[in-house]
Formats: sequence, C-alpha cells, structure tokens
Amino acid sequence: MNKKKILNDPVYGFINIPNDLIFDIIEHRYFQRLRRIKQLGLTDLVYPGALHTRFHHALGAMDLMRRALNSLQDKGVDISDEERKASMLAILLHDVGHGPFSHTLEFSLFKGVHHELVGKWMMDRLNKEFEGQLDLTLKIFQDQYERSFFHQLVSSQLDIDRLDYLKRDSFFTGVYEGAIGSERIIKMLNVFNEQLVVEEKGIYSIENFLSARRLMYWQVYLHKTAVSAEVMLIELIKRAKNLTQIGEKLTATPALKIFLERNITMTDFEEDPDILEIYALLDDSDIWGSIKFWRDHSDVILRTLSEKLLDRKLLGISFSNDPIGRIVTDDLIHKASKLYNVNEEDAAYLVKTGSVSNSAYIASGQSIKILRKHGDVVDVADASDLPNIKAMSKIVTKHYLCAPKELLHT
Repeated sequence: MNKKKILNDPVYGFINIPNDLIFDIIEHRYFQRLRRIKQLGLTDLVYPGALHTRFHHALGAMDLMRRALNSLQDKGVDISDEERKASMLAILLHDVGHGPFSHTLEFSLFKGVHHELVGKWMMDRLNKEFEGQLDLTLKIFQDQYERSFFHQLVSSQLDIDRLDYLKRDSFFTGVYEGAIGSERIIKMLNVFNEQLVVEEKGIYSIENFLSARRLMYWQVYLHKTAVSAEVMLIELIKRAKNLTQIGEKLTATPALKIFLERNITMTDFEEDPDILEIYALLDDSDIWGSIKFWRDHSDVILRTLSEKLLDRKLLGISFSNDPIGRIVTDDLIHKASKLYNVNEEDAAYLVKTGSVSNSAYIASGQSIKILRKHGDVVDVADASDLPNIKAMSKIVTKHYLCAPKELLHT
C-alpha cells in the first residue's frame, strides 16, 4: 500500500505525508477523532466560517514543522532523520488530547487534568502500539531531549503551533488583521547553543506576529459573544452532571454518560486504563447530540440552556475593567429566579461572572530570543527599537457578567 499521500490544504496548498509511520498515526482512531473537534469551539456562532477542525490544524502544523526543519538544515543545523520524524510527530500529536469543543470543556468533564497530559497518555499508548517508535517523540514533547530547540518548535512563545493556528484561524474567520507571515518567520529561525533564536533581521516579523496574536485574542478567541456561548456550555454540562448524579435520567451518548455519572480525576485516568479509551470516543457530536435531547427535558435550567445554545439565543454579556460586585449578581439571580420560576440556587446557572486575560508576549520564562549580527543573544523586548513589544508584554484583564439579556437591559 502506498502511504506517501498528498493532501490539499486550503491554507498551504499540498501537504505531503512523508513516511509510513506518520501515515499510520494519522489513520489511527485517536487522530481521526480530531476531525470531529472544531478548532475554535463555539466561535462559529460569531464567525460562521470558523468550522475548521483540530485535524486541519495538526496537519498544517506538521507541514510548517517540515518547512522549519528544512530551513534550519539549509543553515547548517545538523538534524538527523530520526529527529526530523520525531519532531514532526510531536507537532502532529500536540493536540491529540483535546476534548469536545477544544478548550471550552477542558475542566468541566473532569477535574485537574490538562489536555496536554491526556495527550501525553495517548502518545504513550500509541508508542506501545507502534513498538517504541515514538520514544524520541515523547522526549521532545516533554522537553526531555537534550537539544531543546526541538521542543521549542513544538511548544514555546514562538512555536509552530502558534504559527499555524494564527494564520489558519485568521483565514477561516476572515479576520485578516490576524494574518502573519509564517513563511518569513520560519526563514528567520536559527539555532544557537541548541536554543531556538530569531535572526535580527526578522524582528519586525516577530513584532507583527505578536501584534496579530493580541488582536486575534480580543477579536476572535475572547470575543464577548463566544465567551457567552462557552459560559453557557460549561454551565449546561455542569447542570447535566448534577442532575445525573442525583438520579435524573438524561439521554446522552454512552461515552458522555460515563463522564456525567462520575467525577473523574487524574487518579481515575491513572488507575483505570479504560477511562482514556472512553475519553477517546468523545467529540463535539456527543455534546450536540445530547443537547438535542435535553432541550425537551423537564428541568427548566437544562432545557433553557439547551434551547438557547441550539437556537443561538445567547445570554447577554458585558465586559468591565473592574470585578463585578456581589450586589449586582445577587440582584440578577433574584430576578432570574422570578423570570424562570426557579429557586435562586438554580437561577445562578444563568448569571455568571468571570474574567479573561490577554498577553501577546510574556518576557519571563521561555522568551523569544533574537540573535544579533555580532553573535550575542537578547530578549526580543530588549532588541526592538519599537515600544510596541514592551507594551504587548502587559497582561490585560477584563471582567465579564453573563445574564439573560432581558435582565441586563432593565
């Protein structure tokens, strides 16, 4: 069987599957599941074109990794065939642990387990299934390989993951201000003392990259309508879990039902190998399919949230620079209890507060390093003669209040 396939990607054109192992990993049920998980969760309720999936993103990131490795090799960086294959697999599988709606339900279906940890467990299973061929991939993914730049290409403040999702999300949402010159950035990458650096002539491309990232967060990822929809979905799953655990009969897919019935934690994943396999059956369709049943349930809160999400009748939302006071929320909860004829404890599902934050660049930790012409390496915030990068290092936090629109406007 010929496994060297060519895929047509709307962002980059043709993508080559370079070897049999990568083909077999793509064909695996863990990876195929990513076809059924949208990259941007519920953001298509704001930008109708945002229907691309984690599957799209992972394949695109793999192709960008190939281009980055080719560019580094052209500059004399020694990269073996094994390192090339392992780093391409690491970026291909970096999101394999995502659950339904990507980040939205990450801490609703279970507690204290990040998607990257779930991804690592899935990669462990794949490594066993493929007889140790992912040993180096796992080392790179976990930053346990001595050549750090491979991990930095997979996960850092200037990684292949970000280079793909910014360009891809900009393309599918139509928010072209978020477009970045990923090709030029890749050409500007280099390696110094086994660390990933950017050549000095690429500094303005990096500034554009950080500016585009900041803009995409406010305009797309943290768009207030998308935040409202995500809050509603989180509260809906929370309500479904609570009802299930007090004995209410809720129709749900078999996999989802297990996560509703149990408060699954990291310990459950570690002690029961079946939990990971059940999790690997979950995708967006489990949630939407179940919500279609819940819209006819007798529970007012479950029914209301389901109807509103299905019909895009979202909760109203307002942003503020200051935290929302308890007096405001208590008053809205009281009004919501009257409006929907439920007690105030139940009405609290419809009145939620929280915060979102946006920082395009965090100078501490794994910062972006600029390789100057004279051979010294400095942080990008110190290398730039423009004040924008320093300004983008500031974390901006906004507080939100979600409640039924008719109550926010009274």
